[in-house]
Amino acid sequence: TLAVGVSKLAKRNAIVKRLASVETLGCATVICSDKTGTLTLNEMTAVELVTQLHEHAVSGLGYSPEGEIRRKNDDDPVGLDTALVAMVLCNDAEIRRNENDWQLVGDPTEGALVALAAKGGVEAGPLRTRHPRIAEVPFDSTHKFMATVHELADSNGDVMVRVLVKGAPDVLLARTTSVIDRSGAAVDINEHRATLEAHNSRLGDNGYRVLAIAQRELPLDAWQEFQSSGGEPMGLVRDLTLLALVGIVDPARAEARDAIVQAHRAGIAVKMITGDHASTATAIARELGLEGDVLSGADLEAMSDEQLAERVDEVAVFARVSPEHKLRLVRILQHRGHVVAMTGDGVNDAPALKQADLGIAMGITGTDVSKEAATMVLADDNFATIVSAVGRGRAIYANIVKFVRFQLSTTLGFAVLFLLASIIGIASGKPFTAVAILWVNLIMDGPPAMALGLDAEEPDAMHAAPRPADERILTRGRWASVGLSALVMAVGTLLVLEFAPGPALSAGTASIAGTMAFNTFVLFQFFNILNARHDTRSVFRRSTLRNRWLWVSLAAVLLLQVGVTHFGPMQSLFDTMSISLAQWFVCIAVASSVLVAEEARKFISARTRNTR
Repeated sequence: TLAVGVSKLAKRNAIVKRLASVETLGCATVICSDKTGTLTLNEMTAVELVTQLHEHAVSGLGYSPEGEIRRKNDDDPVGLDTALVAMVLCNDAEIRRNENDWQLVGDPTEGALVALAAKGGVEAGPLRTRHPRIAEVPFDSTHKFMATVHELADSNGDVMVRVLVKGAPDVLLARTTSVIDRSGAAVDINEHRATLEAHNSRLGDNGYRVLAIAQRELPLDAWQEFQSSGGEPMGLVRDLTLLALVGIVDPARAEARDAIVQAHRAGIAVKMITGDHASTATAIARELGLEGDVLSGADLEAMSDEQLAERVDEVAVFARVSPEHKLRLVRILQHRGHVVAMTGDGVNDAPALKQADLGIAMGITGTDVSKEAATMVLADDNFATIVSAVGRGRAIYANIVKFVRFQLSTTLGFAVLFLLASIIGIASGKPFTAVAILWVNLIMDGPPAMALGLDAEEPDAMHAAPRPADERILTRGRWASVGLSALVMAVGTLLVLEFAPGPALSAGTASIAGTMAFNTFVLFQFFNILNARHDTRSVFRRSTLRNRWLWVSLAAVLLLQVGVTHFGPMQSLFDTMSISLAQWFVCIAVASSVLVAEEARKFISARTRNTR
């Protein structure tokens, strides 16, 4: 059942690495999901640009260089060249033309900047060839920026060294001392800080990811002296001049909103975790229908574990979060009794993925380290796939329960049958031969039982709260079902064996009785397997024809049983003899009693629950 379930999950783009984690899927109470690429499309497009304190609108979609940059309320863009050059040089992404479209190689956010520069007439390839990188500070989620160092000519043609930086606006504004104003001159940033912060907030409130672009110019001799003294490039990322703010949109996945609604209906909380600014994250959360409080990484740092534990259930969005914060969130949620699914794609996400009850790595954008640490990999990086996998996980667990109930009731039925036969003295305490017992185990514990593992997900599987992680497969109610079914099957078989029709003293009476009892016990399994398909719901209130493989296997078993009863060589092997159609109907009628008994138990159990 688990193997079949894992195969079906893989077809749904959820690749499970450990079989045991399939059961955990159905227990998940919280899904902590990254925003970019999971809840959104991860197809970044720059749509707005602020340079020299002027607002510019950007047309075009995706990574195509087709489009233009227009100043709002004026057709003439200003102050673009320096900013666009910085966007291209402080960047590792490439955009390549394929047969039908433009293909991104690298990070989507960086790809949006390369496309933006191309719309402004700045081509990445030739520019990078002319001005190679001579030093760099790679992006890191801790400092939230990237910096590169290049030799470029200034406005007078003299060679200068420029430190080009892109990163989170709040981080870069703290390292910036000047800004290019409307006249094109670098002025004290404090004169315009309120305006810049207003632009940043406005872009974030629109749901855009906002990046700041800045630079610092150094004379060539100052750079050489810095190098000779053993200085690290990180030391140069200060006293910057702000060049631009860029608003980049990453559209929410159309299916993500429906998946979140489905998760909430299933009693599963969804929490968005992102490195974006709180206002950007809140706008996307609003679009997706996520409601709740918002906490930033700074808020997390300021809170103790006890304080965070008190609020974590009410928080829907965690912004400006680092991998260390993700690990802390997992531990706190687990401490509060949650079964946590956590997504991640970076190397630094590995500890959180390992700690989570269900670590989910991204198959497209995820690193090898994150995939190794995870228990499940999403082949399509799609949040809806997680919710679909949870639903399938619940179905797999339900099918395991069905299989165990059916197998156990059959085995217990055998035990009770032989025990009662020995106590009462029917058939010398041996109602069936060893061959008959093996036959029942072979035909009923084989294809029909295995077909239970192919049962489809119940329509209301995602309408109920997650089951407790420590819930036993055989609850008190399931034990009652197993015991009742076993008792009915044993008593019914003994009654047929004792009171089978036919002359009481004829030589064939014992064989007819044994054959009818044998057929009755086999037919009991037909009705019992229907009982096992649901704990509480009547077999007459659900689509019993959905699992065609179950019905095909039962039909095959019935044909085999008819052969055992009426085919000469099989009669010799199983000590059976042909019986009449009327006697077959007696066997069927008696066997159906297990269905009646279980239906009565479900009805009484439902009435009892409703009166509590």
